[in-house]
Amino acid sequence: MTATSWRWRMKAAGTHMALSAVVIGFIALGMFYVWYPEPFRSLSGGLSLFFLVALVDLVLGPGATLVVSSPGKSKREWRTDVGLIVLIQLAALAYGVWTVYQARPVFLAFEIDRFRAVHAVEVPLELLDRAPPGARVLPLLGPGMVAVRPFVDAKEEADATMAALGGVHLGARPDLWMAYEDSVPQVLAVARPVRELLDRRSDAREAWVRSPVLDKLNPDEVLHLPLVGRASFWTILLDRHSAQPVGYLPIDPYDP
Repeated sequence: MTATSWRWRMKAAGTHMALSAVVIGFIALGMFYVWYPEPFRSLSGGLSLFFLVALVDLVLGPGATLVVSSPGKSKREWRTDVGLIVLIQLAALAYGVWTVYQARPVFLAFEIDRFRAVHAVEVPLELLDRAPPGARVLPLLGPGMVAVRPFVDAKEEADATMAALGGVHLGARPDLWMAYEDSVPQVLAVARPVRELLDRRSDAREAWVRSPVLDKLNPDEVLHLPLVGRASFWTILLDRHSAQPVGYLPIDPYDP
């Protein structure tokens, strides 16, 4: 390969990568500020999904352009080759974005003594018409709030427990949802003062102090409960009067 040919290939691939990076930048804005607001970039795997989509997009298209580009080709041949590459790249990108969309968090669900981040792919859509009003459409602009209602009898509790063991979590079942506002007394009854967590865990204290939001809060006005993410436990912080979320800590409160 001559130096001229190599420069041609690098210029074509570099231009393709720059354009791909612009597209990925717009996707990142949508992902991180609409579908995966903090703390769900980490809690729901948003960062990992984005890096996978970006890696495929930034390697697949420019890499293929580097291979097919040659100064010896006619403009028509080169444009045809690059056009096919772009179509394949766009198809792969569309599939990746659809996967990210399906995996987005849609609700924070209060489950008896904890919260769970519920993702769109986990919700049985055929049960959505049995959800309370206001929760029959999966949110697009960040997760909403729901709670698991009390079981009507022992059989329903046993069936729900077996389904949860099979992977269908209580918080992901629209037929078990109730309005979060109606669950506030139960949330406040099981939540623990955050002061206990801060006294017990040095990592919790450090995370609290480092946060510009939490450091302005009065710990005596904040409660906490575990928050189950896609692959990890976090801590959700709640106002002690309204039970509304006021922040999150990236620690597992179950750890000693």
